[in-house]
Amino acid sequence: MVGRIITVRHGKPDISRDVRITAREYGDWWAQYNRSGLDPAEQPPDSLLKATEHATHIICSTMPRAIETASMIVEEGRVVPQDSLFVEAPLPPPPVPFLRLRPGTWGVVSRTFWFFGFAPDGAENHSAAWQRVRMIADRLIDLAGEGDVVLCAHGYLNWMIDSHMRKRRKWDKVDHQRRNNYWSWRAYEMSAPQAAANRSQPATQAAK
Repeated sequence: MVGRIITVRHGKPDISRDVRITAREYGDWWAQYNRSGLDPAEQPPDSLLKATEHATHIICSTMPRAIETASMIVEEGRVVPQDSLFVEAPLPPPPVPFLRLRPGTWGVVSRTFWFFGFAPDGAENHSAAWQRVRMIADRLIDLAGEGDVVLCAHGYLNWMIDSHMRKRRKWDKVDHQRRNNYWSWRAYEMSAPQAAANRSQPATQAAK
């Protein structure tokens, strides 16, 4: 039986957003964000622990915040495979002079520029990120053939995976907790028609 796919956003990182910075300074702030682990006070919600307790596979991105998130939801001693395939879609600092904004606001501005094609200095562009999402979906679906699989990753990437899994792969989203906030998670199951087709395939092949 094909297992569930559960995508998890990491917990709150140990970095302050209570600053006003320029776009260039935002680039430095984002690099520091990517080096940050979780705030020491962070704890995973009980709903997430319950949803992931029987997972066959738990995997994560190579970012410290995702690694620490995964380590908090697994049994002690369990090794969690890490892969850069699952890192967040890039947020290059936008070419906007003079303004001083909070990091969260710069994130929205940066994501908008990136969405419309701004990807300087060899940064992954929007189209390439969608290609990566297709590779991620292939990996997750393959692992789900062995049981429930949990991916600890990032907010926007998980949103992209959500769109792809529902619209392109036709999997059903059966749960969604905490919207897209820290520790948010979504669960997917293979749709009933797909599951029925999978069950009938061996019999069809045998008949041949």
